[in-house]
Amino acid sequence: MGDVLASGGTMRAAVVVGPHRSTVQAVERPEPQAGQVRVRLQGCGVCASNLTPWSGPEWMQFPTAPGGLGHEGWGVIDAVGEGVTGLPVGARVAALSHNAYAEYDLATPDQVVLLPDALQGQPFPGEPLGCAMNIFRRSEIEAGQTVAIVGIGFLGAILTRLAADAGARVIAISRREFSLEVARKMGAAETIPMVDHYEIIERVRDLTGGAFCDRVIEAVGKQWPLDLAAELTRERGRLIIAGYHQDGPRQINMQLWNWRGLDVINAHERDAAVYARGVREAVEAVASGRLDPTPLYTHVFPLDRLDEALTATRDRPDGFLKALVTCA
Repeated sequence: MGDVLASGGTMRAAVVVGPHRSTVQAVERPEPQAGQVRVRLQGCGVCASNLTPWSGPEWMQFPTAPGGLGHEGWGVIDAVGEGVTGLPVGARVAALSHNAYAEYDLATPDQVVLLPDALQGQPFPGEPLGCAMNIFRRSEIEAGQTVAIVGIGFLGAILTRLAADAGARVIAISRREFSLEVARKMGAAETIPMVDHYEIIERVRDLTGGAFCDRVIEAVGKQWPLDLAAELTRERGRLIIAGYHQDGPRQINMQLWNWRGLDVINAHERDAAVYARGVREAVEAVASGRLDPTPLYTHVFPLDRLDEALTATRDRPDGFLKALVTCA
């Protein structure tokens, strides 16, 4: 497991060759250059942000790079380039690399986070777990606050647990009963089906004595949930946008945002150091037992069934929350 592999050779990698269509190809295995490590990937999470490029919008170019779209990988360092220290061959890591739907990927030291022995054998898609920790930090959630989370997928479920553990009263809002049940297990005090816009507003008004919520996290990435989230945020409250809005412009009710004096936080990060910090915080939370994401990994597919994994992520069949792809 810890031996450096000889130079050369091939690997299996998923290549998206057209809209909704990928193939697994034998391609040249990458070699780490100076300042790089190579990770023999064990698995990679499937992110909803994959769905738009996979669908083939006009700006998308096919084929993708081998392993392209995969950015939630974990595995074992099997080779290091010149000048890399502190990352030995055989170390298990979460990788913030970008071609992780493959057997191997390259990363720089700042893109990998060491996984302790306590996590041995557990899948660890570091990028979404770190994303959840960063969103939680920027939300500034405290004990005694009322927090609404609009959209209970993998991210919303993790944030429900973090907020409840912080002592907040969590109101979870989602369209699927399965998701609401997950939210209850993760500590939500109240759950509301996301069916009727005005009924949800009135329900939250009743639950908060007319004040609405100190913090509202929108975790869907669509227009209606964004509109709803603003309506649920109290005067001088904080609206946190955690959903990934990638399918076009959005309209906002600026009159409402102005009148209530909302603090609006776009919680997506682009700073590599901040991403890595979030992953390290997630490692600590999971290793200590404070957070257990394992039940949230509901569907697992081998690499050659990547299209099925993406289809499940798009269609969200009953019982679906998060798909993983095994790469080894």
